[in-house]
Amino acid sequence: MAQPKDFGFGSEEQMIRASAKKFLDEHCNVEKLRALVAGDPRPERENKAAWDETLWNKCVELGWTQLAVPEAAGGAGMKMVAIAALAEEIGRHAFPSPILSTFFATFVLRECGTDAAKAALGKITEGAPMTLAITNAGGSWNALDTDVEAKGDKLSGTASFVQDARKVKFFVVSARSGKDVGLYLVPADGKGVSIKADRIVDLTRDQARVEFKDVAATALAPAGQGGKALSKALPSILTTLAADLVGGAEWALQTTVQYAKVREQFGHPIGFFQAVKHPLVNAMIAIDQAKSLVYNAACAIDTEPEEAEKFARMAKAAASDAASFASDRAVQLHGGIGFTWECDVHIFFKRNKHGQFLFGDAPQQRRKLAPMIVR
Repeated sequence: MAQPKDFGFGSEEQMIRASAKKFLDEHCNVEKLRALVAGDPRPERENKAAWDETLWNKCVELGWTQLAVPEAAGGAGMKMVAIAALAEEIGRHAFPSPILSTFFATFVLRECGTDAAKAALGKITEGAPMTLAITNAGGSWNALDTDVEAKGDKLSGTASFVQDARKVKFFVVSARSGKDVGLYLVPADGKGVSIKADRIVDLTRDQARVEFKDVAATALAPAGQGGKALSKALPSILTTLAADLVGGAEWALQTTVQYAKVREQFGHPIGFFQAVKHPLVNAMIAIDQAKSLVYNAACAIDTEPEEAEKFARMAKAAASDAASFASDRAVQLHGGIGFTWECDVHIFFKRNKHGQFLFGDAPQQRRKLAPMIVR
């Protein structure tokens, strides 16, 4: 099946993007973001999950949590380009919320094909945030590398690098049973669940190690099927994360361009000088290339599933590099204030750096891509 014109980006997708931009411009502009996550510059500040739960409830009312849920499970069943458009706006505003983590969990749940997974998707449509707890202590996202073991309907072990762990109501956990891996649903407040927060540079997210000690769990995918569900969901996860990175990179570029128009040196705005112009143009080109790859990957998930993983890894690689370069240039071209806490660039720089390495940075994606392309 060939890809449609404009990646299938139609009126509904445009409406989702426009409404998201309007909502986030009002509720998560940079001034409100700074007050929420960057009010305390002290290194010894409390390690807390800074987010506005009332905004999450508004997101649920807008139907964001339903977008990726299939219609059969009570959701909107929107195309991946709509999810990518929303994720791009979220990245452009560095929105502190568990919406991306909930999308990731949704992508996995809809590949499980069980009644329990359908019920879990129903919880998401009702507004319950979820996240994946599938990573081992070595940072591997391969389901077979999990540090959690399942014995019957009880889980024991530790999931590492769990995103938004202190914001969610449920964890989707990969756990080993013998030589096979299954997926399980665990309430965040379940007996035997312990959340130990990591201290990370990204002020807009939180991350933690989640320990399970003989925790009661609901099977979502039986042993032997969990890895398959995660593999099928991976293109959607990578594409959504890449869209978030593109949005963050666009903020860095646009903010720096505006600064270059008003900051003067040697009698001219600094944007007059080639040493400033050229990096900004290079950032713009890199972002445009990454954005094209993101929407190509999003469209492929719906129309060319056999190509989806390849295109998604291309998108994640390009978006990681573009966000890294745009963020770096934003700091440098803001000059003496660029590296200070008072300059908002650091909020997006840190978020983009976290997203760059989440689920694998550009070199890792290209290592996975090589055998897909070179035969």
